[in-house]
Amino acid sequence: MTLFSLARKNMKQNFKNYFLYFASMIFSIVIYFTFVSLKYDQTIQERAESSAKISSAFSGAAFILIIFVAVFIWYSNSFFTRKRKKEVGLYSLLGVRKKQIGRLLFYENLIMGLFALLVGIGTGAITAKFFVALLMKVMGYEALAGFSLSPAAVINTLIVFFIIILMTSFQGYRLIYRFQLIELFQADQEGERQPKASLLLALLSVVLIGTGYWVALQNMFTSNVWKNLGIMMTPMVILATVIAGTYFLFSTFTVYALKTLGNNKKRDWKGMNIVGRSQLLYRIKGNARTLTIIAVLSATTLTAVCTAYSFYYSNRETVQSIDPNSMMFIRLEDETAQKVNATIAANKDHQVLHHQTVAALQLDANTEKLNDRFSATERTYSVINNQAFNQLAQQQGRNDSFSLHGHEAVILDAGYMEQFSPKYIHQSVDLKVNGREETVTFKDFKTYNVLNIETAGTVVVVSDGLFSKLAAEVRPVSMELYRISKQEKAKQLTEDVEVLLTEEALFSSYYTDFSSVMESTGLMIFMAGFLGLVFLAATGSIIYFKQVTEATADKGRYHILYKIGVSKREIKKTIAKQTAFVFALPLFIGIIHCGVALTALSNLLQTNLVMPVVICVSSYTAIYLLYYIFTVRSYYKIVTNTK
Repeated sequence: MTLFSLARKNMKQNFKNYFLYFASMIFSIVIYFTFVSLKYDQTIQERAESSAKISSAFSGAAFILIIFVAVFIWYSNSFFTRKRKKEVGLYSLLGVRKKQIGRLLFYENLIMGLFALLVGIGTGAITAKFFVALLMKVMGYEALAGFSLSPAAVINTLIVFFIIILMTSFQGYRLIYRFQLIELFQADQEGERQPKASLLLALLSVVLIGTGYWVALQNMFTSNVWKNLGIMMTPMVILATVIAGTYFLFSTFTVYALKTLGNNKKRDWKGMNIVGRSQLLYRIKGNARTLTIIAVLSATTLTAVCTAYSFYYSNRETVQSIDPNSMMFIRLEDETAQKVNATIAANKDHQVLHHQTVAALQLDANTEKLNDRFSATERTYSVINNQAFNQLAQQQGRNDSFSLHGHEAVILDAGYMEQFSPKYIHQSVDLKVNGREETVTFKDFKTYNVLNIETAGTVVVVSDGLFSKLAAEVRPVSMELYRISKQEKAKQLTEDVEVLLTEEALFSSYYTDFSSVMESTGLMIFMAGFLGLVFLAATGSIIYFKQVTEATADKGRYHILYKIGVSKREIKKTIAKQTAFVFALPLFIGIIHCGVALTALSNLLQTNLVMPVVICVSSYTAIYLLYYIFTVRSYYKIVTNTK
């Protein structure tokens, strides 16, 4: 019998032991193949209006996946090979040469990798269809009629994973040369010394994390910390302190907390508490690095997904602030305006809900008195009268109305941000009118607009009397405003109207901006959600592998407990508590890290992210809970199997 046939027979008879590693490889291949399939699919690129953006986004995501998947497979393989050390030691004890054992392990991993590659590509070809439909949905496009398998995606996946499989196969080959025979047989009995509890390091972990949080929540424009460290160095300091603090939290603070719990003898000696606490205490040092990685990955994943979803969640609100009217343009010729009106009125799919013509003055203004650090000292405003604003505000469902007199004015700044925008109230600007200046003072400001920004720009509302005075010197322009039903689906009508108008009409539409925002934010949420799902599956799998490995090592100890009278119910309860600690702690810390990061982002952008964050964190936790339940069941099944 050749080594190759022996490796194949070995895998066939012990497929149960190979399944976890095999499944992790298939998962990695399916994810990567799906991504490159979307990248190379011509139908998607032709369908989307910005195929270059989509292609580059998929290329970047695929590169991240290559690195992450390689590390994940390497990590999974290390657990798999550790589980087989005793088997390798037995081969060596029977007289099989190290070179032959190494080749056997190499063949086994190679066969499994190639088989996983075939299954992964086949499965990926099916799942890619689902993700194509999902991508089109979140980007606001109709579902595609078909999806074809891309040869370029197959070749790309084959090359990438063949290299990864070769690397992990050589890793198995080197196993026999890295350990002595006695180490291979005692691999499952390798224990850890009880770590020492250090109150100083425990406090240091809290101080480091607290420092990172404090710096992150500082106002980056007014804080001396950001000013002294610089905008490039400060985020690095935040990351360094939080990650270091998280590591010390798991390696020392948890040790101190577990030992403190042990001081309560009444609670510690109740039931199986002492067993579960001791198990965690003796393995906390080995788990600290893994828990730190999982906490940081969870925080990163949640922050990215929540940020992307918050933008996607507020799409309608964002576009509504830019385009409060379905369509708007400057009336240059009466004949053209009549054609546009006839085209919109004749369309059966969209009903005209409101049509209004607004007179506006387009005036240059000297804005030096605003002390705006981020804008030029001269800007062009669209000036409308008080009456026109009140009519538009009522028609758009706003509760605002003004009663301006003399040179009082109100500015409508839909892009207002407290950190960047000027303090408008009681500030003045000088409107330039036929070589002279007319000074107006802002009585108030609003963070919305009643005219489309692309057509009208920034709008200033003045009193009816002042507007009449200025209109006698400067000819007003007529702005046509339309509000239609089903404005989010007005693609054809928008194209029909746009053909009739020249560039000088400055045509703007709700549909154009909504579809553009949906495309960009939809692509963002798809990428973040997809990568987030990958990271979630990987972190859950890492904990699962770790716990299953520990379950195999602890099997004898639990058998002893069972023999001395401990019920299976008590054993399962202890396993559930012990596993809950390993799952819940990094998740809890990751959620807190994410919460601080999103609070800082919310303060910077002045947006409310509560609802998107609640939805994302709840979904993430629910999937994590499934991993926990599956891990507890597997752990219990291993330690109670008496065969």
